[in-house]
Amino acid sequence: MRVGITGHRGLGADAERRVRNMLDEAVNAYDAADLVGVSCIADGPDAWFAEAVVRRGGRLEVVVPAAGYRDALPQQHRATYDTLLGQASDIHETGMDESTSEAHMAGSEILVGLSDELLAVWDGEPARGLGGTADVVGYARRSGVPVRILWPKGATR
Repeated sequence: MRVGITGHRGLGADAERRVRNMLDEAVNAYDAADLVGVSCIADGPDAWFAEAVVRRGGRLEVVVPAAGYRDALPQQHRATYDTLLGQASDIHETGMDESTSEAHMAGSEILVGLSDELLAVWDGEPARGLGGTADVVGYARRSGVPVRILWPKGATR
């Protein structure tokens, strides 16, 4: 089973704890021998999901939206990004250079195309910019990829 991830970044500590638990539960429901997690490994749900897949014994595939993507991520996340990228069995690239909203959406489209199911850490609200979680969910639904929403009851962002 190839499972992709999309989700809101910048969650508060309580929401992070609850989302991490939800992701662990979701990942643990898959057969580890058949699990392939697909992620852009950004800070937040992307990385938490990737870490859960690796802990479970599944394979990790990474989508890199742009050559400059890593440098556009928060400084404190780069070591985690590097570790996860080093654990990837496959790396997929868009061929774009700048880490823009367009590159992020292009990366998400590749991610959805590689996935049998998409997990979405999504509050149900519209995207705050091109390539946001709502855009990725909409693209997956239009593409016929099943979407499973994970959002803690009462959480805000």
